[in-house]
Amino acid sequence: MKSWPAQRLAAPDPTKYSPQQQAIHDAILSGPRGGVRGPLAVWLPRPGLAGHAQDLGRYCRYETLLGPRLSELAILVTGRVFGCEYEWQVHKKFALEAGLAPEIIEAIRRKQRPNFTDAGEAVVHDFSRAALETRQVEDALYERAVEVLGEPAVVDLVGLLGYYTLISLTINIFRVPPLGENATPELNDE
Repeated sequence: MKSWPAQRLAAPDPTKYSPQQQAIHDAILSGPRGGVRGPLAVWLPRPGLAGHAQDLGRYCRYETLLGPRLSELAILVTGRVFGCEYEWQVHKKFALEAGLAPEIIEAIRRKQRPNFTDAGEAVVHDFSRAALETRQVEDALYERAVEVLGEPAVVDLVGLLGYYTLISLTINIFRVPPLGENATPELNDE
């Protein structure tokens, strides 16, 4: 069992919220996430950031043209590139629920390119890895993404990758531990 490093920044005490923090907390709590935890809780000391980030996150998670399966695939790739256990743990479950095959998830965990039968999954994976690992996308891959997904969905994909980069940095820098005391790390390099 892994011992997680101490979290650097805890969420503020709910009994001491400012009116703005309380409003952001309530907005997050009443939305589709159903809870204020992880990076959303860590952002509450800066309610302006928390409010704008949670709005962007709601769009990136629930309203893009990618749909849940492709969105969760991109989120898992982001979590894997950043070695972000919390993000991986939370979104692995959502990816399975959205219909992403367990073999694809396992290949991503192992830093391998999955064997795709779906062109959308293949291009989202390849585009996400290229964007996150090289901070660029070659012309041929960009053109393939536009052909398969459509240009508006590519815009959504770039936005989703940017948002989950913010999430990953927040989790990693402030050492937000995976859920549960006995969480088993899955992203240790093999």
